[in-house]
Amino acid sequence: MNYNLDIWLILGFVAQIIFGARFFVQWLVSEKQHKSVIPIGFWYLSVIGSLMLLIYAIHRRDPVFILGQATGLFIYIRNLMLIYKSRKR
Repeated sequence: MNYNLDIWLILGFVAQIIFGARFFVQWLVSEKQHKSVIPIGFWYLSVIGSLMLLIYAIHRRDPVFILGQATGLFIYIRNLMLIYKSRKR
């Protein structure tokens, strides 16, 4: 059994679950507030899941997946920066 392969598959699946969980969090918060809301947890799950998926994509040497995750990661981090900047005011 190739344990190295198993670790990468586990990372890939866990990363995808975390990345997908952000939609579940967004849905629950929106239902609770009876309007569409993007909670800060959405952005944190986006960063964590995207970073994990980027690591997985780099391991797989998939340039399309790498570019997509790297671009998204930049956007998610920028959103968190904007949130914290507006809170300081």
